[in-house]
Parts: sequence; structure tokens; C-alpha cells
Amino acid sequence: MKYYVVDTFTDEIFKGNSAGVCILEKTVPDEIMQKIAFENNLSETAFVLKKSDIYSLRWFTPTFEIDLCGHATLASAFVVLNYLEPESDVVRFDTMSGILTVERKNGAYEMSFPKRVPERIDVTDEITAALGFAPKELYSERDLYAVTDSVEDILSFEPDYKKLGTLDNWLGIVVTAKGENCDFVSRFFCPELNLEDPVTGSSHSSLVPLWAKKLNKNDLTAKQLSKRGGTLYCRLGEDDVKISGSAALYMHGDIII
Repeated sequence: MKYYVVDTFTDEIFKGNSAGVCILEKTVPDEIMQKIAFENNLSETAFVLKKSDIYSLRWFTPTFEIDLCGHATLASAFVVLNYLEPESDVVRFDTMSGILTVERKNGAYEMSFPKRVPERIDVTDEITAALGFAPKELYSERDLYAVTDSVEDILSFEPDYKKLGTLDNWLGIVVTAKGENCDFVSRFFCPELNLEDPVTGSSHSSLVPLWAKKLNKNDLTAKQLSKRGGTLYCRLGEDDVKISGSAALYMHGDIII
């Protein structure tokens, strides 16, 4: 199968977040997709299969399938719109999280993602101990969102994955704050994989409605402050969240199985 590695939420390689994109010619067993994702050893590998006027899209980490992944969706759209259907500017994906549409606009790729409004929850001793600090506010959705007072709090945060792993009601742990040269910043940690995800589109399905309400604006620029870093251009809609970013091709080749 054809295989691509794309750096997303950036316009140059070695920055943003890398995703593998496998182009399937037929359905393959879940076990094979999981083994490929493990072998690739990227945070996510996407599997794309053409079905009439839509593409099936699934995302796998090295150890499990995930319900929604932003950067691997952007990477998949980049591959489809540049190498499979370069005459098109729109692609639709049938996913575990519903139909996702991606449109190419002015060199960037705008994804229409589900709006997942997080619920504010109490700051407990258990969560504070696991985080290693007392957050200003806490919000819950698929991930746990800890709001802090400053960008410096986000930059200086050092995760203890063993402790974060006790917060097993959530897939990821996100720390976030109001930005200085953007609207808001964040970092994303996955205790199950013991890693920090460089740029996480899916977490912005909840971060955007959270910060849109706080800042009283629907058009937001976000930065994820990992070492690789990335910029996301976001807009809150009635029923969805628009997340835009650039992408750069790192490599392409063939997987032989």
C-alpha cells in the first residue's frame, strides 16, 4: 500500500505533528492496521479507503484505535487533495466521529469537526495531586482540561505520567491558558502512551468552545506549545468547530505486507 508521512499544522518539515497515511485498495483486518501503526511508531497512523464519493478514515495509535484525530485527518486530506484527487478542493471522510469535511483554502486545510462542549467540574485533591499543581478551573469531555493563569504555567509544566495515569476517566490531559501572541495556548499529554502529542486537533473540538465563551469571540488563533509547536486557526460554528492548518510532506513510499 502507498504510505505517506505528513507534518501538520506547519508549513515546514520537522515541525508540527507527524502522521502516517496509508492508502488502502481494499479492506484489511483491524489486526493488520494495528500492527502497521505499531511498526510506524507515530502518534497516529491513518487508514484511508475510497468508497464512491467518500473516503473511509480510521486512526490508530501504536497500541489502540482512537475515535477522533485532528492532525491525521489533516494529513489524510493533504494526501487526497494533492496526490489522489489534485483537481478537487474538498474531501469527505466517513469516521467513527461521523462525516468530517476538509476544504483546501488558500494553501491551508479547513476541517469541520464535531463541537464537544466541555463541562466544568470541581478541582479535587486527587486531580491536583496527579497534575502536580492546583488548576484555576477544570473541564471534562473526552479529555481533561486544566486551565491555568499564564503561558509560563503551560511552558513550565512537567508531566508525571504515572500520576497522570491515575486520571483514567479521560483519554488525554490538556493544560491550557490565555495566550500572549494568540488567543489561547495548550499542551496535550497521553498517559496511556507516556508521551506529549505535539499538536492535537481533536482536543480543540472542546478547547475552541471553552475559549470562545471565555473570550467572547468565535474566531480564534491557537498555539500548541510542544517542542515542535504548531498553530491552529479556529472558528466556532453553530454545530461544529472549524480547525485550519498547513501541512508539509516528509516522505512517501510503499508498505509491503
